[in-house]
Amino acid sequence: MFPVNGELGEKFMYRENYINALRAELLDMVADHLTPVALRYGYSEVPLETNIKWRPQVLVLGNYSSGKSTLINEFLGAYIQPTGQAPTDDSFTVITYDDSVRDDRTVRITEERDGKFLLNDPEYPFESLKKHGQRFTSHFRLKKVNSPFLKSVAIIDTPGMLDSITERDRGYNYQEVIGDLAQIADLVLVVFDAHKAGTVREAYISIRETLPARTFEDRVLFVLNRIDECTSLNDLLRVYGTLCWNLSQITGRKDIPMIRLTYSRHAAASSAGESKRDTSYLHHLENQREELKQAIFQAPRHRLDHLATFVETHGERLSHFLEALVSYRKGIRTFRLKHALTGFFISVLCGGAAAFGLMMTNVVPGMDPRMLSGAGGVVGLAVLFFWVTFVLKSFTSKYHRSRIDDLDTLTPLDNQTRRDSWEAIRTFVSIYLKRTAGRFSLREVKREYAAVRRVYDRGAREIREALNELATIADDKLADMHDPNTAEASLKESTDKPLQRVK
Repeated sequence: MFPVNGELGEKFMYRENYINALRAELLDMVADHLTPVALRYGYSEVPLETNIKWRPQVLVLGNYSSGKSTLINEFLGAYIQPTGQAPTDDSFTVITYDDSVRDDRTVRITEERDGKFLLNDPEYPFESLKKHGQRFTSHFRLKKVNSPFLKSVAIIDTPGMLDSITERDRGYNYQEVIGDLAQIADLVLVVFDAHKAGTVREAYISIRETLPARTFEDRVLFVLNRIDECTSLNDLLRVYGTLCWNLSQITGRKDIPMIRLTYSRHAAASSAGESKRDTSYLHHLENQREELKQAIFQAPRHRLDHLATFVETHGERLSHFLEALVSYRKGIRTFRLKHALTGFFISVLCGGAAAFGLMMTNVVPGMDPRMLSGAGGVVGLAVLFFWVTFVLKSFTSKYHRSRIDDLDTLTPLDNQTRRDSWEAIRTFVSIYLKRTAGRFSLREVKREYAAVRRVYDRGAREIREALNELATIADDKLADMHDPNTAEASLKESTDKPLQRVK
């Protein structure tokens, strides 16, 4: 896709090697420091790096008949996805590059696999989607295509969103699947068409709730497709204005989100003689088509930044998670110590009262003080045993339930960042405390909290520094890359920084 020759080639290859090495460092940081903790405490069901180890991905969403498949076919340069006015494909289709096909100028599907293969092959980052069940699996598939467009990015096509369909109709939770895919995607395209500039119910929920909760705003692009079907420029402006209004209402943003305009040249040429539409305005919008393509091509460049964000986000959430567990154990330890001391004093009082009562009543004549003390001690120990075995256990259980019912008291929530982080992990904390009944090692949690916190505080910062260095690689430094030994040493020095400092 890129010319790699001469000095430009050396610079490009060094940059690519730097990116690959830094990406490997990020994956190692997640695998070594975050994943073990995430799995141990139930924060994640699969290794965290599973979601980020594959190539950059573009998730394509849209109403039914919005032209998603036609747009994808236009990018790929071949008829890969079925198209039509009615809903034609109710599957989630992962379309990726097949690099095993060489010197074949005809773009085509070279291999197709089903959902079971995708969910169980460790090469792909979809293991976490198994939870959506067999019905989803039967609507999930892989297509390998030898299109050059896919050399640096994979595309995930989705079933068209509808108004009346329900989870019962689909057989799986559509919004949950969309959320999981959006979380691992580097770019999300939300496609509308000129005939339906409004939004159906599933699209409304996706834009309003699912996407904001599972991905970042700058990763979502809105696309108005099939603009060649507008009857005139005035018609296009009317449709564009309607979509802008609808999106501003759904997103709740004061500003109008950027909407890119596009169409399929092939589809436009096929329907050119079917009507008397005035499409003379289309050539003014070619830059929009190119901008959309460039946005897709930028996905690999954003991948490192997204990986850094991934480390920061999960490092922050995991440290917050462990912080809450530390707070819980400290609280219950103080509670138990306080009530154990109370039980001790009560047992001493009971033992003393028993000895005094025996002495005053003279139930056993002739008891010497040692016998009285022994009898009082036995009574005191019996009371203490009863207190620890039954009373303290009952009080501890009530305390445990009260903390679960009022989890928000476990951690300070004094700013929005803390509240957002807590909202993301609150359920996991509750599940873990219920599963363990609050019995876990405080020392172990504190040790793991310190390790995760180092990744979040120092590792994430040094990742950002490495990314800044990547963005500002000087030409004089690149010129030294003609010497392989210098290149290797420089690369190792640059990319060894993050993990070396946080270990």
